[in-house]
Amino acid sequence: MSKQVYISADYDATNGDTDVVDELHRWAEDNKHLVDFVDMAEVVSGSVSKNSDCRICDLKAEFNSQIYYSSACIFVVGDMTKYRNAGSTCKRHGGGYPCDCTPYKQNTNGTRTCKHPITYSSKSDGDIGIINTYSYLEHEFRQAVRRNKTIIIVYNSMRKESSWMPDYMSGYESVAEPFWITNGRGNRVGDYDFIKQALGYE
Repeated sequence: MSKQVYISADYDATNGDTDVVDELHRWAEDNKHLVDFVDMAEVVSGSVSKNSDCRICDLKAEFNSQIYYSSACIFVVGDMTKYRNAGSTCKRHGGGYPCDCTPYKQNTNGTRTCKHPITYSSKSDGDIGIINTYSYLEHEFRQAVRRNKTIIIVYNSMRKESSWMPDYMSGYESVAEPFWITNGRGNRVGDYDFIKQALGYE
């Protein structure tokens, strides 16, 4: 039975964790593995970012929706995860209006006036508010916690790397596991059995 799973990871081209994401996708798409899921982050990714006036808050609103409709969230923690701050530069949070922000990936076009002249506090039983100074990665994690999703945390490593854990994941160290293991041939492979069990396939 196919599941809707949200995968959060650092997609930096040189120091990111896309190798873990690629392995997860391979398992979901081939005919050799039992896990069958749709990566919700990939399905809708780009829909709002294609708009030339897409802002940080627009992306966070999309993350909220993607996570809301997911049954589980996989968070990949690498050696650079806790240092990533993309998405944290919202001047509207805690400030007055008008203020300016830079449209997502449109830095060459300069800044534009904030889209939100009026803001409201987020409800405790609703989504995380999109006007905040969380990084994208932190926002995704807080939304998953707020929406009581099944949370799976893996280190992009063959060992438990507790020092890599960002502060906003404090308290989840005991459930975080290394993603990579060594198989019978001595090759590094993803821990398929762990992910299969964590997603409820056995």
